[in-house]
Amino acid sequence: MDQPPKTRLPGMRRRRLRRRPRYKGPSFNRIMPNLLTLLGLCAGITSIRYALDARWQNAAVAVVVAGVIDGLDGRLARLLKATSRFGAEFDSLSDFCSFGVAPSLIMYIWALHGTSRFAFMPCLMFAVCMALRLARFNASLETSPKPAFAQSFFTGVPAPAGAGIVLLPLFLWLEAEEQGWVRMANAAQYPIFVAIMLVGTSILLVSTLPVWSFKNFKVPAEYVLPLLLGTGFFAALLVADPWLALAAAGLIYGLMLPFSVRSFRRLRAEAEEE
Repeated sequence: MDQPPKTRLPGMRRRRLRRRPRYKGPSFNRIMPNLLTLLGLCAGITSIRYALDARWQNAAVAVVVAGVIDGLDGRLARLLKATSRFGAEFDSLSDFCSFGVAPSLIMYIWALHGTSRFAFMPCLMFAVCMALRLARFNASLETSPKPAFAQSFFTGVPAPAGAGIVLLPLFLWLEAEEQGWVRMANAAQYPIFVAIMLVGTSILLVSTLPVWSFKNFKVPAEYVLPLLLGTGFFAALLVADPWLALAAAGLIYGLMLPFSVRSFRRLRAEAEEE
């Protein structure tokens, strides 16, 4: 039986519908934290290049930028629900380069080079202790979770804070150079002082000292306003005199460690009583 011919509306043409190919792979939101980590790694490597050119201000700024990025990438990953094992390992490798290798080389080139054949030993010790600290942190991710009272504490000084403490003599020297304080500049660049800072910070990195992480830290209501005012004052000081602000931040962090230990012991005693 013959079928009737298909009718076409006037002016219409046949169009072939082409489906767009679907690309396989993670979304851009899951890549953003890794991109930030990559930028932090580039900042850490760039600081070494500035140190080789004796551009100490740029070298210090590059390490500080790497520290700021390190504080953002993890929080962004948790916010976007993009945490992964690859991101954690990549972040640790970036931290080792930016906060372990870069600061030790900067301090060696700046103050210890050419002073003694043993001058490189504190720098090597700092880099090794930084690697051990990061390896211990990665291993702790696979162990049983910490008790509730210990969730707000690091075990040992974290990597960015360790780099900031080690660079404290450089911050003091840059501030003294700007102000024309020759004696203070010479004292900050004294090799023994720099070596002591490297060795002391290395011990803090691999120690079991409980240090505030400020992740789940609860601020009492009466301290909220002073904290906001202090943060605003520090931001203004950072703009007006960045080296003084960074040096003050390193000193304040070092003075904060005994109070962190006291807080940990108090919380542990309360948990044992309960």
